[in-house]
Amino acid sequence: MGLEIDTIDRKIIAALQRDATLSAEQLSERVGLSRNACWRRVKMLEEAGVITARVALVDAEKLDCGLSVFILVRTSNHEPHWLEKFRSAVMSLPEITGIYRMSGDLDYVLRARVRDVKAYDRLYQRLIAKVPLSDCSASFVMEEIRETTALPVGVL
Repeated sequence: MGLEIDTIDRKIIAALQRDATLSAEQLSERVGLSRNACWRRVKMLEEAGVITARVALVDAEKLDCGLSVFILVRTSNHEPHWLEKFRSAVMSLPEITGIYRMSGDLDYVLRARVRDVKAYDRLYQRLIAKVPLSDCSASFVMEEIRETTALPVGVL
């Protein structure tokens, strides 16, 4: 990466992960820097690719996609053509919010957000119509005990 991330940078990152709407003045007060010095550090972190985006987190229930599903995928085909077809298929389905290639028994774990089990079944039907899978099963989240987008930055 080439960039040395110090304690102040970590405080900036932690604060922005909690609330990306903070003004430069509010952020500078929280981390103990002048407004301009704080703004320069934020810009440096963005240019270095440490801060990759500032987004709004939304309530899935209020958007009618409150059911979280983990889709467990196994395949017997690992050829480049199949992999590209799979990648294209899962990227084209907006309900799929996470795509992970795994080590071990599973080949892929997908995370999806849907309205209910019927909506998941429709997603499943669209997925298998796009790409052949050896085995595909789903686990439905009963309770989200903790979910965060914040990475641990080593600052309390």
